Amino acid sequence: MASNLFDLTGRVALVSGAAQGMGRAMSLALAQHGADLMLADLNEAGLQQTAEAIAKLGRRAIPVRCNVSQPEQIRPMFEQLDREFGRIDFLANVAGEGILGKPEEISLADVEQCWRNLVLGRFCMCQEAGRRMLKQGRGSIVNIGSIASQTALGRGHIAYSMAMGAVVQMTRELSTEWSSAGVRVNSILPAQVVNPSLEKRMAADPTLQARFESGIPRGRMGQPTDIQGLAVFLASDASTWITGAIIPMDGGNLAMNAGGTRRYVENQQQ
Repeated sequence: MASNLFDLTGRVALVSGAAQGMGRAMSLALAQHGADLMLADLNEAGLQQTAEAIAKLGRRAIPVRCNVSQPEQIRPMFEQLDREFGRIDFLANVAGEGILGKPEEISLADVEQCWRNLVLGRFCMCQEAGRRMLKQGRGSIVNIGSIASQTALGRGHIAYSMAMGAVVQMTRELSTEWSSAGVRVNSILPAQVVNPSLEKRMAADPTLQARFESGIPRGRMGQPTDIQGLAVFLASDASTWITGAIIPMDGGNLAMNAGGTRRYVENQQQ
């Protein structure tokens, strides 16, 4: 029985942001454990590469260009999912761009767009998936949040942090509403995970990586593959009593007091 806990054979997942980063890493891990997938992103070339990698694993993948801030694009994608697969067992809400700006300067238009990118789109995805999962009597949803929902980052993160706080509370509410019907909803809160956008910021500010790592007891920044085991766990029967959970994936960042000092032994990190 234990060997089947993480088996996703016969299940269908929809992953947004699947062209790169954590979305791509999650998609590959789910396929490796037997799932078929619908992949959503605006990056069509990256989507195709992810789909091809999944096909090599012997699983089916349907790439769909979709702006997840636009409900009018999300709903037709779910209609296509109905035609292609006829079910959805796991939704991973990964895509959604944050917008940085000083609180005293950021425009209300940018605040609203950040909300649409990270909150409205995620809710619409949850709503569409939830309707189908409730009819099935089972399903799992994961909303990617951020440690910015739990503690302030500064550096112009005001719109992003407000939106991610809403994502966390949305997760709690959906879990409360749906879990008794077999639909689980959880949230993963990454700290700084290396992606193309973050790489550009670090290239522009050579001190940024060291500042980030000074607050991470694990001693390194996150990599997209760090999410793979957690994604498979939450998609699988191994987590059937896990719902409404807000799970940090942060190398110990939230656990460490701002005045704390991590113990560091060079060349002995695992």
